[in-house]
Amino acid sequence: YMLKPMNCPHHVKIYASQARSYRNLPLRLAEFGTVYRWEQSGEISGMTRVRGFTQDDAHLFVTEDQLADEVLGCIELVQIIFDKLGMEDYRVRVGLRDPDSSKYVGDPKRWDKAEDACRAAAQSLGVEWSEEEGEAAFYGPKIDFVVKDVIGREWQLGTVQVDYNLPERFDLTYKGSDGVLHRPVMIHRAPFGSMERFCGVLIEHFGGRFPTWLTPTQCHVITIREEHKAYAGQVAEALKEAGVRVEVDDSDNNIMKKIRNHRKLQPAYLVILGDEEAQSNTVSLRARNGDQVAGVPLQDFIADLSNEIEQKTPVPSLVPSPPE
Repeated sequence: YMLKPMNCPHHVKIYASQARSYRNLPLRLAEFGTVYRWEQSGEISGMTRVRGFTQDDAHLFVTEDQLADEVLGCIELVQIIFDKLGMEDYRVRVGLRDPDSSKYVGDPKRWDKAEDACRAAAQSLGVEWSEEEGEAAFYGPKIDFVVKDVIGREWQLGTVQVDYNLPERFDLTYKGSDGVLHRPVMIHRAPFGSMERFCGVLIEHFGGRFPTWLTPTQCHVITIREEHKAYAGQVAEALKEAGVRVEVDDSDNNIMKKIRNHRKLQPAYLVILGDEEAQSNTVSLRARNGDQVAGVPLQDFIADLSNEIEQKTPVPSLVPSPPE
């Protein structure tokens, strides 16, 4: 068997599996594919530098006239992801040819067009961006999203790359409106880059305190005594039906120990249930920052929580902080 270092040739073979027309383009193929790189042992580090990782890999096959719009669409997708995750400290790097090097493949005029498309796309984002000569791949210019983590280290995450090499090497063609065969342009797109590296940076970015919508287990339901188990089951089931990720602690541990243990796991909310809550069909809430509120009707909590998740609110907000 063999371990693949990239997904590109597989998508190329799919494109080449049948005759293509300009009417079929752009053709976008995407997958979450595991790839392998023989990193040196001294370079391996946690989740950010590994030998086997998963890429959110896509390859777009486009005409020359579609190139600019497709590049723009790719980097807008990356920006949407970063914005949703609250990752604001990043810059965009446009990698261009080194004018003194002859390593690049492809028609110089097509390169000019691709570099102009990358510049225009980067400029349209309204964030810090730079041109860096010599940072292009030998097969085409590229756009990298460079993210700064909580201790100031920079990581290259999302990337968009124009490729003139693989379509040539694999003799890819499409029939144009003029009835003549043309060579498509290939775009590599990976908004997250390495999923492992992205998750590592994301965990450090939030310090484990994820927004409610991203928190692995959003609510931990805690009973005060054994007789509250039945109501805890009802609350958990209602939350699950609403799409909330929940777990229940109905153990015999005392309530303070339960709260202490579960706060370490950093759910968005602790849902605490006792006699009063069971009798009135309400819940008492403790937010991640320690703020508390009691007597919240269960259905109101579920509705508000569902809205908070849908709106992707940056921090848990259903428990008001006490006035200073």
